[in-house]
Amino acid sequence: MARREVLVQLDDNLVDQLDRLAKASGTNRSELLRRGARAVIAAEEAAAADRELAEAYRRLPPDGALVRSAARLAARTAPEW
Repeated sequence: MARREVLVQLDDNLVDQLDRLAKASGTNRSELLRRGARAVIAAEEAAAADRELAEAYRRLPPDGALVRSAARLAARTAPEW
């Protein structure tokens, strides 16, 4: 995949922390920033999916009988810790 250079301004403390982490991880600052960007995007996608699911339940609440049945099944099949 092609890459594009992007200018990002960070304070000295953050750069130092990234450099220490990169060295300890055997990678480089750019790779850490790529991982961080992917993590932020994944977290936002998960949050959006959660919001969509919550909105769907507001529009059409689950059937009470189905919820009670699922709870009984979970109670019977859950491992005893």
